[in-house]
Amino acid sequence: MSDQDQTEIRLEFAKLKQEHADFDAAINAMIATSCDPLQIQRMKKKKLMLKDKLSELEDKMIPDIIA
Repeated sequence: MSDQDQTEIRLEFAKLKQEHADFDAAINAMIATSCDPLQIQRMKKKKLMLKDKLSELEDKMIPDIIA
């Protein structure tokens, strides 16, 4: 993988990580203000999808090492 590909992956990872943190803060605020439970559940589902994408990108960043 080229350096440019690694850089792009790291930038995408950082962006998604920030978005994940933003979702977490929004969910906590929604819980604190007693928002609609269905809306909170949808936000949690989106947050989980972001976590899956972060995991995929992390796997791409870490090279495969044959033991």
